[in-house]
Amino acid sequence: MAALGWLTPRRRSATARSVLAGEASAEAARKSSQELEELAHEGVPEGTEPEFPVIGDDKAAAFFDLDNTVMQGAAIFHFGRGLYKRKFFETRDLYRFAWQQAWFRLAGVEDPEHMQDARDSALSIVKGHRVSELMSIGEEIYDEYMAERIWPGTRALAEAHLDAGQKVWLVTAAPVEIATVIARRLGLTGALGTVAESVDGVYTGKLVGEPLHGPAKAEAVRALAAAEGLDLGRCAAYSDSHNDIPMLSLVGHPYAINPDAKLRKHARKLDWRLRDYRTGRKAAKVGIPAAAGVGAVAGGTAAAIALHRRRR
Repeated sequence: MAALGWLTPRRRSATARSVLAGEASAEAARKSSQELEELAHEGVPEGTEPEFPVIGDDKAAAFFDLDNTVMQGAAIFHFGRGLYKRKFFETRDLYRFAWQQAWFRLAGVEDPEHMQDARDSALSIVKGHRVSELMSIGEEIYDEYMAERIWPGTRALAEAHLDAGQKVWLVTAAPVEIATVIARRLGLTGALGTVAESVDGVYTGKLVGEPLHGPAKAEAVRALAAAEGLDLGRCAAYSDSHNDIPMLSLVGHPYAINPDAKLRKHARKLDWRLRDYRTGRKAAKVGIPAAAGVGAVAGGTAAAIALHRRRR
């Protein structure tokens, strides 16, 4: 890892591993970020709220959680499915991935045990492979399994920030390489993600710090904001999970997107803005087909059940 001398010293309330994970992710994100592209259309979404995001505010940026916020389901599970297709692992591992993904879609929340199991599996699978190889495969997997699962409503929110001339970052526990592919394909600035250790471009099977989850996400956003000269009070953050309350609490404009029960309760208590693209009532309000979400859940569940039956 390169020296992190560009970080501004501060009082640290998170664990040392969370800080390390956050700083490593911020460094990786800055290295891999793309130049912000000029978009053709102007203005921000219509509504009764004050103009937001503010056009031309170069001290502001937006941070978007990925799983169930920008994309239906979990990126790491879709990635696992793509690796199975390329014979990176065996059928018994796909069986576990399928059931985890079906559960994640139905529950709509991050279960630490399920997510840890998925990360451990992914690390063992990629050990010994080159980083460049996984990046190339990630491009293919995005087209195969992820592109059609992007929430149109959340993507529109991200584009509003881009239209205003602001940078937009994904912040996710998914591997930073995969997160970077997704960010690039969506036209975003870059991504903060879990950093897997590599030596001479080859994965060792270990992490740098810990997964970018919970407090570690807040550390990553704080580190990136310091490096980019951002005013967090003018920034926005978007997430579906109560696990991301530390990140949401950092910024002046927190949004609960497709929130789980705990985040919804917390957001209402603090008068945070809420957007929900999952139900017919909410989807109709923002012009998103409700059937798309229902079909995705049914499809993921059916696939898992079918696989289970074939193995009986």
